[in-house]
Formats: sequence, structure tokens, C-alpha cells
Amino acid sequence: MKIVIVGAGRCGLSLAAAAETVGHDVTVVHHDELEQIPAADAIIVCVPDSAIASVATAIPLTSAVVMHVAGSRGLDVLEPHTRVASMHPLMALPNPEVGAQRLRDATFAVAGDPLATELVTSLGGRPVIIHDDNRVNYHAAACVAANHLVALMASVDEIARSVGLTVDDYLPLAVASLRDVATMGPRDALTGPASRGDLSTIDAHLHAIPASERELYVALAREALALGELQRSSTVA
Repeated sequence: MKIVIVGAGRCGLSLAAAAETVGHDVTVVHHDELEQIPAADAIIVCVPDSAIASVATAIPLTSAVVMHVAGSRGLDVLEPHTRVASMHPLMALPNPEVGAQRLRDATFAVAGDPLATELVTSLGGRPVIIHDDNRVNYHAAACVAANHLVALMASVDEIARSVGLTVDDYLPLAVASLRDVATMGPRDALTGPASRGDLSTIDAHLHAIPASERELYVALAREALALGELQRSSTVA
């Protein structure tokens, strides 16, 4: 497949490297080089979400499938092109080297022209169809799973440093908990004071931890307590 990728950021370069390793002919161009786009089967727009519509408008009308990789955007941002698609990787791409490896077996949310599914399959990925009216919720879950998890671990680091440790000391615990979620599901994987309804321990935490971390702790403790109630109800039943 001949592929043109518009955008040389982390996603664009990750996708280019991954596609090249499975034999695709890939050309990467910058957003200001659109008048010189070579003939291709697919033109994949890998620019910030807010710029997709303007970049798509600037791409000359073509028989190629014009795609984007944004999780929360529908196909309407690719007007005026008639063959359009989207393929959002459900994977963190911190740099092109790591990103290229992760894309080889990632899950992709696809929509539109079936060429997107064909490309995902060629990468060894798993395509899942997400329609436009569900894309914002889909992407919100992705942000919680990745971005918010990173922010959570930053809070762990802040609290840990108050006792002379760092986030590194807690990573094995976090990894084990994620593995439990994978094997048991979130409700059965919950442990700790919230799973027992131990409000006195949670209250002690709030008095002890740095003030900057209390708001986040309270929000998460409420969710954990609700999950713990479901867990205990299920055990009793």
C-alpha cells in the first residue's frame, strides 16, 4: 500500500515506522507541503485534532482514502473528500521508536472506508468499529486509562516523597493491581480500606497526606468506596 502521512509528530512517525516494517511504501510530509503530495492509496492526517479540518481542506481532491487518527473526531472533519476513514490507536505513543513497536499489535478504533481496517490488520492490530456518535465517550475512556493514570501516579510520587520514597517503590503494587483488573475485573480486584468500608483509615490518610493531593484522594476514595460496596454486596449475595 502506498501511504502518505501528513505530520511528523510522535503519532505520524510511529505510524510511518510501523507501516514500513510490514512492507508499505510510506512518505511523510509536513502540513505546509500539501501541494506536493504524491499519488497514494491512503493519506493519513496526523496533526493536532483542532487542525485536522483545515489540513483536510488543504489536501487536493484525490481518489485516495483520506484518514485521520484522532480519537474524539468524526469523519465530518475530513470534508470535502469523499473516501474518508479514521483509525485511532488505543495505545500510548511516547516516542516514535516505542510507538512503532506498540502499534504492531494495538487495538484501533476504525470508521469509514474499509481500507482503514485493511491497514490496521496489516499491522497485526485489532480493529474495532466506533461510530461517530460514540467517539467522544470512547476517547474519554482512553484518556482516563492513559493520561489520568499517569496523573494518578504523579500523585503517588508526591505522597511517597513525603516519607522519603518515590513512585518507583510503588510501581510493583500498581502493576500487580492492573494485572488483577485484567484477570478479575475492576470490582473483584479492589483491595484496601475502601473495599472494607474502613472510613477511619481513609480519614487518617486525608489528614496525613500533602494538602495538594487531598482533592484527588477524596474523589478517588468516593469511587473506590462505591466500588467496594458493590464488591461486598456481591460477596453477601
